[in-house]
Amino acid sequence: MLSGAQTTADGDEAVEEQVAARLGRQYLLRQKPEPEVRVVVDEFALRRPAAQGKTWEAQLLHLEAAALWPNVALQVLPFSAGAHHHMNGSLTLLRQRDGSAVAYTEGNSSGRLIEEPDQVLREHSSYDRLRDLALPPSDSLAFIRGVLGEHRS
Repeated sequence: MLSGAQTTADGDEAVEEQVAARLGRQYLLRQKPEPEVRVVVDEFALRRPAAQGKTWEAQLLHLEAAALWPNVALQVLPFSAGAHHHMNGSLTLLRQRDGSAVAYTEGNSSGRLIEEPDQVLREHSSYDRLRDLALPPSDSLAFIRGVLGEHRS
């Protein structure tokens, strides 16, 4: 995904940085104490195959495994939920033990860190509304397994 046709001339270095950052975040998920992570994945992300079938299958298998981790609650937002306000990017909410929180929104070409408490609260409420529309974790795991089965057949 990161090294596709959209890559610019200086893209190799930027791609390497993005890959390192993503791998670093994955590494943090398995450290002790394990952080509690809640994820809502749009069905669209599960349905659009990678250019190589094996890559797509590996991604789905990774999501299936992560959904079984005790510190991860993964929910799928099905197409039947309709259009929603986070279709143009992602939202990450980070809460610290001291009670402080930040939000990070990211789209195709930009990201924005939100630190102002009232704005962070609005983003958190927005996430809660989205999560309410998503399938419960057990149904989401079954959904991912169904997509895997469709892919294999």
